Parts: sequence; structure tokens; C-alpha cells
Amino acid sequence: MKIVYDKNFAATFKIILNYIAQDSQNSANRFKQELKLEIENIPNFPYKCRKSIWFNSENNRDLIFKGYTIPYLIQEETIIILDIFKWNKS
Repeated sequence: MKIVYDKNFAATFKIILNYIAQDSQNSANRFKQELKLEIENIPNFPYKCRKSIWFNSENNRDLIFKGYTIPYLIQEETIIILDIFKWNKS
């Protein structure tokens, strides 16, 4: 399966990495590498992650990574990484 990154994901991910890098560039690099490995593993078991609470479809899933939610869509032979966000109660 092919992985495609939506422009929303790319823009928000860049903001998150810049924020983490303010404290430590090494932490930002590690976060990026670890998340990349998690995302690259999705095609092996695309339905492993929970059904998305943000969409009403079996093909929408939520990868949870270090407190962040990464929703993605399974379409035939493509995984579309839609966004990344941290939900808080405030």
C-alpha cells in the first residue's frame, strides 16, 4: 500500500516539530523518526488502529502516538494521512 500525506498533516506536523525543537532539536528529530516508523507500519495492518471517533466510516482510523491523534483513511491501495493534533479538554 502507498502512503500519501495530506497538506493539512504536513503543515501541522511542521508546526509541531518546530515547537518541540524550541526545547530540543534532538527531541524533535526523535519524534519525527519514531512517528515515521509508526506510519510506515500502517500498511502491514491498516485496520489495527481504532475506528476514528472523528469520522463515521470503518475506513477512517486513528493512530494514537505520544498523546497525538493521527487520523488516516484507507482507500483501496492507498493510506491517506489526514492530520495530526493533540486533543485537550480545555
